[in-house]
Amino acid sequence: MDHVDTEVRPSNFIRNIIDDDLDSGKHSQVHTRFPPEPNGFLHIGHAKSICLNFGIAKDYQGKCNLRFDDTNPEKEDINYVKSIQEDVKWLGFQWEGDVRYSSNYFDQLHQYAVELINKGLAYVCFLNADETREYRGTLKEPGKNSPYRDTSPEENLALFEKMRKGEFKEGECALRAKIDMASSFMCMRDPVIYRIRFAEHHQTGDKWCIYPMYDFTHCISDAIENITHSLCTLEFQDNRRVYDWILDNLDDFQKPDRTRQYEFSRFNLEYTLMSKRKLNDLVERKIVTGWDDPRMPTIAALRRRGYTPASIREFCERIGVTKVDNLIEVGMLNACIREDLNENAPRAMAVLEPIKVIIENYEQAQVEMLSAPAHPNKEELGVRELPFGRELYIDAADFREEANKKYKRLVLGKEVRLRNAYVIKAERCDKDDAGNVTTVYCTYDPETLGKNPADGRKVKGVIHWVEATHAKPAEFRIYNSLFTDANPAAAESIDDVINPDSLEIKYGVVEPSLVNAVAEKAYQFEREGYFCADSKDSSADHLVFNLTVALRDTFAG
Repeated sequence: MDHVDTEVRPSNFIRNIIDDDLDSGKHSQVHTRFPPEPNGFLHIGHAKSICLNFGIAKDYQGKCNLRFDDTNPEKEDINYVKSIQEDVKWLGFQWEGDVRYSSNYFDQLHQYAVELINKGLAYVCFLNADETREYRGTLKEPGKNSPYRDTSPEENLALFEKMRKGEFKEGECALRAKIDMASSFMCMRDPVIYRIRFAEHHQTGDKWCIYPMYDFTHCISDAIENITHSLCTLEFQDNRRVYDWILDNLDDFQKPDRTRQYEFSRFNLEYTLMSKRKLNDLVERKIVTGWDDPRMPTIAALRRRGYTPASIREFCERIGVTKVDNLIEVGMLNACIREDLNENAPRAMAVLEPIKVIIENYEQAQVEMLSAPAHPNKEELGVRELPFGRELYIDAADFREEANKKYKRLVLGKEVRLRNAYVIKAERCDKDDAGNVTTVYCTYDPETLGKNPADGRKVKGVIHWVEATHAKPAEFRIYNSLFTDANPAAAESIDDVINPDSLEIKYGVVEPSLVNAVAEKAYQFEREGYFCADSKDSSADHLVFNLTVALRDTFAG
């Protein structure tokens, strides 16, 4: 039976499980969830989880919830909540119903904790942090029971109520599940399921001073929401035993179709960190300007840099879903964005390192308007008007006094075609005191407008340009990898692998149409790369363009 949309995606082990569950009648509809913690901005690793959870729900005509696992008020912020919702929508997905929060279920979670206490399956423990670690044992040695483990349910209920009322200090005690201190899985050695925190919560205010732990909260939230397939990354594989133990011991969830957890591999991207803690450290130490600094791997940063939702979805599709952690080449991500922008980005001209060209046989006061396609293969994008006059700017790299036959740009005594304009010939040049060319004097052939290099005239190359009197000054931010090591997470110190040249700023000019450039919408600056207007710093009075991606990969993308 085909449960998926007709446009079938490549199969993977998760889809195979879902197919089996639907065929067996265990589930009649697929219901997934994306459960971020609101303690930072989402990065491209989270994009994989978003695409997987929402994509599966879409393909199987099911549902996907957005639920914030907000059990740690000290590290959470409402601004993170807002940014995550924006990221999910920007990627092209919509969650089922209202946004959900684990904090919506705090009353129920408290009652389930009471149920475990009544069953003798949870107890209030007064071991301090060091003692708890000592009693826990090691990977080679079993733990030993807490001296508080055999306290009666009646006494534990009274102690837990005192915890709830704020009658103990932070860290003085915690509620632990009574599982197995000799288990070979450390997570099963009586894990903490409630701890004391005198912190105001962004959703519940100061109603609570005890907060449930993630492992206790997550499985119950899934079960309350009738999630069929709880998809998470491999670091939670061992924790699945806690997940199942909690649901197996709560009366409300004794049903064959209750939620199950399945793990897939996270991925690491070359020259990138995927730890929110480490990314937050970069922000706190001002190594970057913020979570949305275009050198960061956050979705907000990629959006600011001109990446498209389609390119990120395609990237997540290409890397696939497996159970093996891997290091993905950054070139794969670059290829996805290039393919999208090559197909869809309008063209424009910008000169990042300008030198002046004076066309001596062009009338001094004349400026004519030339038409150029907004995209060479998409007539529906229309045309743009380019001013052309006696004085132009070209890129310094596009002129040499002498050059070999491989150089196909402007050379003294040689001709070159100006993109969408005329053929010009370099006659002489001026230099500054340091020997740098400042001005190139040329002549042009007025009969060559609109002709192409196949018309029999042997013109070696085509260069871009911007007419001087209408040119708009612009700042260009050229981004390279933030790290010099392909696997910065493995470095002893992040500071040792930070790239001092991750940002290069150039000042040049752009064609006048770009004064109206839409922030975060990428253009192909012909022969330069893909750029977009910066959403924070660019304005009509001060144009700032971020490099989205170069035309081809060099160092680290």
